[in-house]
Amino acid sequence: MTSADSSNSLIAVNLPGGIVPAGDLLAVLSAAEAAGIEQVQLGHRQQLLLTVEPARRRALLQALAAAGVLAEPDPEAHPNIVSSYVGEDVFYSAAWLREGVYKDILDLFDYRPRLKINLVDSRQTFVPFFTGHLNFIAAETSNYWHLHVRWPRTGHLYAWPHLVYSEDVPVLSAALERVLLADAGQFTADLATAGARLYAQVSATQPLGPRVVAGALALPPFMLPYYEGFNRSGQHLWLGIYRRNEQFSVAFLRDLARVCLHTRVGQLCATPWKSLIIKGIAPADRPQWDAVLCRHRINVRHAANELNWQVEDNCPAGLALKHELVRYLHEEDVRTYQLCFAIKTRPQTGLFGSIIIRTQPGRSGAEQYEILHTRDFNPNSRDFVSFRQQVRPDMLGWYLAELCHQFYAQIGAETPPETETAAPSSIESLPPATTALPRCHRCLTVYDPEYGDPSQHVAPGTRWAALPNYHCSTCEAPAAEFEFWEEPVAAGLSSVGAAP
Repeated sequence: MTSADSSNSLIAVNLPGGIVPAGDLLAVLSAAEAAGIEQVQLGHRQQLLLTVEPARRRALLQALAAAGVLAEPDPEAHPNIVSSYVGEDVFYSAAWLREGVYKDILDLFDYRPRLKINLVDSRQTFVPFFTGHLNFIAAETSNYWHLHVRWPRTGHLYAWPHLVYSEDVPVLSAALERVLLADAGQFTADLATAGARLYAQVSATQPLGPRVVAGALALPPFMLPYYEGFNRSGQHLWLGIYRRNEQFSVAFLRDLARVCLHTRVGQLCATPWKSLIIKGIAPADRPQWDAVLCRHRINVRHAANELNWQVEDNCPAGLALKHELVRYLHEEDVRTYQLCFAIKTRPQTGLFGSIIIRTQPGRSGAEQYEILHTRDFNPNSRDFVSFRQQVRPDMLGWYLAELCHQFYAQIGAETPPETETAAPSSIESLPPATTALPRCHRCLTVYDPEYGDPSQHVAPGTRWAALPNYHCSTCEAPAAEFEFWEEPVAAGLSSVGAAP
C-alpha cells in the first residue's frame, strides 16, 4: 500500500480522555477484523487508528456505526480529547481530580470538538500540558481549572484570567471554538491583544459560573515516568504495554479486553506515548495477564531511552529515524534522563518534546534536518532555540548526543556542590568513590535513592531505610530480598527510576 493510500485509508476511533471500556474495544476490534485489519495503532492524542484497504473503508465505517462506535474518517477534523486520567493513581495521586470528575466532564461534551482539548492535572508530567488548543489544567481549588488557549497554527498561549468550573468546561470549549473558528485571522493578526479580545467576545455572550481570579500556575519539573511492564500501585498492579513498531495485533487486544472483563478491570487507557496502561489488576490475577503476554510473545521492559520519544501518527519514515537515533544513543551510552524527543516531518502536528528533530528543505533536494530544543529543556515550554540547521541524516546522532551533553552540563552548572560531612556509619551512605545501593537478589534491579522510584510514588532522594515495605518494580520481590551492592560505579548502570 502506498503512503497516499495509507493516508486515505486511515480512520480514527476517538477514546475520550484516553479511556476505553473493554466491551467497546471488543466491538471496534470485531469490526476491524471483519474489514481484514490485523494490526491497529494508537495515536499521540490517545486515539485508536485503523488503516483499512480503500475498498473496505465504507464497510468498516458502517460496521462501526452499527456497533454504536463513532469513527472519524479524517482524524484531524475532530481530534480526540486528551486527559491525564491514565496516570492518576499510577504515577501520582491527584488532589481532587479523580476518575469520576474526568468522566462527568467528558459526558457533558454534547458536540464533536474541532479544536484540540486537553484535560490535565497540574501535579503530573506524563501527559503534556499545552499540546491542545484549549488546555484545561487542574487548579488547587477543587473543581476549578486554569485555561491556556493556544491559537490554532501558532505556538502563542493566552492565560484565561478566570478559573473555569468543571461543569463549564464543555460549554466554554464550545463557545471558544465558535469564535476562534469563525475568524481566526482576527486574532492571529495581533497576538498581543488577541487574548483580551477573545475573552471579551466570549464572556459577553456566554454566561458561566462564579468568576474566580486565576492565580499563578505552578507546574512540576518534567520527569517522564517509566511506563512499561507490571508495576505495583498500592494493593494493585498496573501493566504498561509499549510496542516498538507501534503495532498492536487485533488478536492480542481482543485477548486483553477479554481478560479485563474476566477479572473485572473494566477498561484500558491509551497514553500520549502510543502505549496502553491497564490499572487496578489484582495480584492474584496476574497469571492470566502473563498468559496473554506469553501467548502473543509481547516483550516488556524496554530501555527507558527508547520510551521518551514522540513520532507523528502513521509515519513510517519518522519511526525508522527514531529507531536509528535510539540505536546510536544506546551504542554511545548517552544519558537521556529528564529529556524527551520528537520527530516532526509534517507542519503543525503538536508533538511534545524538549528536543525536536524536524525535516528541513536541503540544497538540491538532499534530506536534511534541523535540531531545536526548548530554552530550558522543559518540553512544556513553547520557547524554542535552534541548535543546528541543515544536518545530514548521518550526522543527526552525533549532534543529538552533543545536545544531550549540553543539557547535563547546564544542569551541573545549576546544581551547587554538596558540602562535605563526616563519614556516616550507615552502609547506604558510603563515600562517592563506590556505590552501596540496594539490589534485588532475584532480578538484580538496583534502587538508587538519587532517582527514587516514580512507578511506586517514591520521590527522588528517599533513603532505603525509609522504605521497609518496598517491592521491586521489576519482579515484585520484597525489600527483605534486596542486598547492598558495593561494586565501583560502572558506565551504563541501570537503576530503578533512572534512564540509561
